[in-house]
Amino acid sequence: MLHLSKAVLRPVLAGLALAAAASAAVHAEDSKKPDPALANSLSPNDPTAEKDEKLLAKDAAVKVEDGKYSDAEGHPTFRVTNDGKKVDWFTYSGYRRYHAECHVCHGPDGMGSTYAPALKDSLKRLSYEEFIGILAGGKQEVSASQQQVMPAFGDNKNVMCYADDLYVYLKARAAGAIGRVRPGEREDKPEAVKKAEKECLGG
Repeated sequence: MLHLSKAVLRPVLAGLALAAAASAAVHAEDSKKPDPALANSLSPNDPTAEKDEKLLAKDAAVKVEDGKYSDAEGHPTFRVTNDGKKVDWFTYSGYRRYHAECHVCHGPDGMGSTYAPALKDSLKRLSYEEFIGILAGGKQEVSASQQQVMPAFGDNKNVMCYADDLYVYLKARAAGAIGRVRPGEREDKPEAVKKAEKECLGG
């Protein structure tokens, strides 16, 4: 990992440690069942959503704490309600952060471009830990026909302080929970998120 500032490194390492612990706990016991009260209510009329039923089931929320939803592996996940019209805070924030920091290379709505992959497809296979690692440390792929370089954002607080938001938004796109639209309604910003954001940004 690159030289990260303490303010950025702390939440990244804490997140990875929690994710690893959650994964170990899942292997030790059966995966938790999705909570029916947290079920997604997706839009039946959005052809841009490209629903992936396996991912929708895998990424289903089983728990919510301080306004943050998590799946059976303990990783952040999305929640869509009101027939696809309303999203959780992290999906909404992730949409905004993605279009502020990522869409120039990866295309609007995670659709990809001529020189960067479609993240809505990449997140079908990348784990939470892999996503955070690439975001912080970057990635380089070289082939006979092209060279792709993902810059490291480990020192960029405007990216790393919102890593979970980006992950949740792109997972929602990968699973087809939301389509190529700006989320309309959203849940309120949780107080715990306001506090964590202030601490991470050094405000």
